[in-house]
Amino acid sequence: MRLSPRTVQEIDSPMGATYALLAGRSGERALLDLAQAAPSYPPAPEMVEHVTKVAHEPNGAAYVPSPGLPRLRDAFAADLSRAYQSPVGADQMVVTAGCNQAFCLVAQALTEPGDEVIEVLPYYFNYDMWLRMNGVVPRYLEPGPDLVPDPEAAEALITPRTRAIVLVTPGNPSGVTLPPDVLADFYALAKRHDIALIVDETYRSFRDTVRPAHDLFAEPDWARTLVSLHSFSKDLAIPGYRVGAVVGSPELNREVMKLLDCVAICPPRVGQEAAWAGLTSAQEWRRARADEATEKRRWLETVLAERPGGFELLSCGGFFGWVRHPFADRGTHDVVRDLITRYDTLVIPGTAFLPDDRQVFRVSFGNVDRAGLTEFAGRLELMATDLHG
Repeated sequence: MRLSPRTVQEIDSPMGATYALLAGRSGERALLDLAQAAPSYPPAPEMVEHVTKVAHEPNGAAYVPSPGLPRLRDAFAADLSRAYQSPVGADQMVVTAGCNQAFCLVAQALTEPGDEVIEVLPYYFNYDMWLRMNGVVPRYLEPGPDLVPDPEAAEALITPRTRAIVLVTPGNPSGVTLPPDVLADFYALAKRHDIALIVDETYRSFRDTVRPAHDLFAEPDWARTLVSLHSFSKDLAIPGYRVGAVVGSPELNREVMKLLDCVAICPPRVGQEAAWAGLTSAQEWRRARADEATEKRRWLETVLAERPGGFELLSCGGFFGWVRHPFADRGTHDVVRDLITRYDTLVIPGTAFLPDDRQVFRVSFGNVDRAGLTEFAGRLELMATDLHG
């Protein structure tokens, strides 16, 4: 058989490549897993109880309708309407097997080989991989010093082949939360050029405010331009259940459902049942977990404030810290390998999120507590001392 060159020439999963390095770690210390962006706690008890109940029902393993479990769509529509203080309808969403699938289906529905999509640096690696494997050309938008992208700079990248602008807020890997006015300017830009604005809002519950992330759902014809992507993985601590959603126009959602029918028929029922239970029965639990994440972000900022060993926290938010290492004469992959093999600390190299090496790596604090973050800062300082003397 002959494999597709577009797939063969693409990189392997950066997550898999990083975790493979664990085989060579020293084991002298407890492992600090700062790589996987996943909660360290289980789902709310109400969710577990509901899933257990559904598993014993005669139709507990049955297919669900193509757009998703109706009561989940109703509950999520109500949740979004409250969070954004604007009406969002259940008929404007399609449930997917996670946000990754949501993006892939949307990108497939919007683009053909040779088309272009604008991505902000640093990009989320799976999105970049998917575009390239499908013959879509990424156009990279350099952000400002604060890692917030400029809509005017984005406009300079738009060509007749541009089909979409992709924003992730809070960012993965940067953690940067885009202000509502910046999102409004990007929306106006996309609308003016008749292209899609795809906004990945996976970490919307992990911002330092309860104010709406944006006001775009208040626009009377928002669905002609905006595509909002969501995930329940972090918000409800069910990453392995694989459930997310596309919020967009009926026209786009129809095409998404065609594609979804081919790749999955429907997302797993168990994930949708768990998400429904979380949205309807675990609001206080959700707020408490979000507050805990905020405290961990603040502690990461505290322990890295003095730049231990010369390591600099460039940005922080959501589940992530974006850190610059001090070794100008060493490639980031080598630095990350040493952190794993010599200091039992797992992080993701920034080269997974950038087209070149900028001496940065991603830290995800979902799997660690305050003590672990303190230990992380100590290991960075130890590494710098060992290398610099």
